[in-house]
Amino acid sequence: MIVNSLLIKTLQAATLSGTYLARNMSGVVENTIRNKLQTSLGTKHLEIINESYMHNVPKGAETHFKVVVVSDKFDGLPLIKRHRLVNDILKEELQTGVHALSIVAKTPEQWDSSDKVVESSPNCRGGFGK
Repeated sequence: MIVNSLLIKTLQAATLSGTYLARNMSGVVENTIRNKLQTSLGTKHLEIINESYMHNVPKGAETHFKVVVVSDKFDGLPLIKRHRLVNDILKEELQTGVHALSIVAKTPEQWDSSDKVVESSPNCRGGFGK
């Protein structure tokens, strides 16, 4: 009886700590993206938007992101080179689980002169143009 009681308490504690860990581990990929972009680009403004919920993925997935990045390092770079720079910084994440990355890359001057509204992404069409 004592063994069963201890076993039940141990399982309850493990379940609670597992739930606690799962809740606190959400956003790991998002935080990694944030840290890498802030460190590499010295961002003036940065938004990381997890759009995974809009797709057919498990709840809590971190597979589809939109990033809004404002950095002085984009000065003089055409849009394609800005996107390549962001993709290079996040190369590992793009190879290991991030399925889609939408990028808005602006200089501080462009950001300051804009309305600062980020357009919503279109609804998922299932990847097959449905």
